Amino acid sequence: MDVHSREQRSRNMAAIKGKNTKPELIIRKLTHRLGYRFRLHRRDLPGCPDLVFPALRRIIFVHGCYWHMHSCRRGSVTPKTNAAFWQAKRCGNVARDRRCVRELVANKWHVLILWECYTRDTRKLEKRLRQFLAS
Repeated sequence: MDVHSREQRSRNMAAIKGKNTKPELIIRKLTHRLGYRFRLHRRDLPGCPDLVFPALRRIIFVHGCYWHMHSCRRGSVTPKTNAAFWQAKRCGNVARDRRCVRELVANKWHVLILWECYTRDTRKLEKRLRQFLAS
């Protein structure tokens, strides 16, 4: 049984942001500090990427571990209520992600997916960003 009413749960879920999340802001600040400039949320590209580096033909997606089913501890959590609905929603997110990455690669973009859990170790994250953007 859910501890919230149906209306409260709906308000909670509606308040979850898709843009300018904490992990995304961390990655944006780090990338900017490294000297790279980027465009945000280009709606003309498949998947509306979080960071786009047009001159480098590079794209970065920042994925939440839960919503995009990462293999980490947070991504493997399964809801106890309305489990079938949430499983279908999360699997749909993963399928959409794969489709968008395929389209971008077919259009000669280089794609990097950074997971929410990666933002906990900024040294590793910085190294990963440097490698991706310098290559």
